Amino acid sequence: MADYILEMKNIVKEFPGVKALNNVNLAVKRGEIHALCGENGAGKSTLMKVLSGIHPYGSYEGDIIYNGEVCKFNTLHDSEAKGIVIIHQELALIPMLSIGENMFLGNEKKGKFGINWDETYSEAEKHMAQVGLKESAQTLIKDIGTGKQQLVEIAKALSKDVKLLILDEPTSSLNEEDTQMLLDLLLEFKKKGLTSIIISHKLNEIAYVADRITVIRDGSTIETMENPDHNIDEGRIIKGMVGREMTDRFPEREHNISKEIGLEVKDWTVYHPTFDGKIVDKNVSFNVHKGEIVGFAGLQGAGRTELARSIFGKSYGKNITGHLFIGGKEVHLKNEKAAIAAGLAYVTEDRKENGLVLSQTIRENTTMAKLEKICRHGIVDMDEERRVAEDYRQKMRTKCPTIEQAVGNLSGGNQQKVLLSKWMFADPEVLILDEPTRGIDVGAKYEIYGIMNKLVEMGKSVIMISSEMPELLGMCDRIYVMNEGKIVGELEASEATQELIMSNILKDGQK
Repeated sequence: MADYILEMKNIVKEFPGVKALNNVNLAVKRGEIHALCGENGAGKSTLMKVLSGIHPYGSYEGDIIYNGEVCKFNTLHDSEAKGIVIIHQELALIPMLSIGENMFLGNEKKGKFGINWDETYSEAEKHMAQVGLKESAQTLIKDIGTGKQQLVEIAKALSKDVKLLILDEPTSSLNEEDTQMLLDLLLEFKKKGLTSIIISHKLNEIAYVADRITVIRDGSTIETMENPDHNIDEGRIIKGMVGREMTDRFPEREHNISKEIGLEVKDWTVYHPTFDGKIVDKNVSFNVHKGEIVGFAGLQGAGRTELARSIFGKSYGKNITGHLFIGGKEVHLKNEKAAIAAGLAYVTEDRKENGLVLSQTIRENTTMAKLEKICRHGIVDMDEERRVAEDYRQKMRTKCPTIEQAVGNLSGGNQQKVLLSKWMFADPEVLILDEPTRGIDVGAKYEIYGIMNKLVEMGKSVIMISSEMPELLGMCDRIYVMNEGKIVGELEASEATQELIMSNILKDGQK
């Protein structure tokens, strides 16, 4: 008989107007890595919040049986006391505190005269060693990269004597090298008996680490699949997630690229906003034709996001030099407002921090980039705003009970759809998409790819920055390769491969 560390039975969770979980069942074996898959809004994160006590006992129906005992968690502290630790997609670290301070925040190592700092840092470095993090425990969080910050979160979990580790989209912000290191770390923990639950939309990663996979769709459990040889067919997972087979992950498009250039950048140089003399992007030149999707590939830190933001009304960097042309006309964009007025839009990679106002409604977020379109004599026409927001909700197939719902209550994929709606309403000629499918499921990705195709069919120019090379290869007409703030390659879609992209990066790195 299987030894289950966790059983969640007939879990029902309702929010006003929405049944988020409908008799969900989950059984996790002791010592396994168990993947939880589903589209955005399927209920994965809600289920884990029920388990961890974020949604307290009494706010849901059903039973949580952990180590053979029925548990009634009322707070996160209750579940952590039992050894259940959840690491959320948005890391809960304080940038201006050290690694050691973050690791024991709220659980301080106390001495006779306050905090025992020697014990704090020595204990922190012991757990950092367990995850292979070679930094001083006194290093500030702001001074280490995202990959190392993810390791800090795992080390923090180990310091709490974790028995069941839950990771929600742990690799969504990591490059390929950091991702592989994290996945291998989970496999090492498994050898030592640690049980893990991983939520991820990256099916190749799930196939690599998961022993079993539970699929949730529309708040209900669909099936649990065995993956003993770690080579499960990704198509089977996708069918469970979206309720149908997806024979092609990228929608077809007629490539009617105009000879007319929509955006051109010449000799663009950007300096770091705080470190004097540090060049982030150097003498970058590229163009995008009307009706064309152009991709930007590169490793983390290559300067792609910085380049995009500096073009979008100088929202990043200082001492910016070079020439920018939109529709063949040189423009000088002093700020974001000027960029929007010139027909430029930038869909940020960080939708929660810089893209959306989470406390405001879908309606308000949809129109905020160009309010003048729905104003009459300087006053917002509320009826028109509702009509616009409802129209985009239907076009984008955004899952929500009403456009009056706060954006912060939506799943990641539906937030991304609202963010795209916001910029489509602004009706730009050039749309820069920075990691547009980060942290969203295959079904939502397909819908966003379809939107991109419609935009270029209308004659718009689209720039796509992505760390997922398969989607660059699947969606783009041309791909520029960046490394250390320079363009080191330009590839036509017909010749581009993952190997050739990496070869361009590595050759430049050897110079």
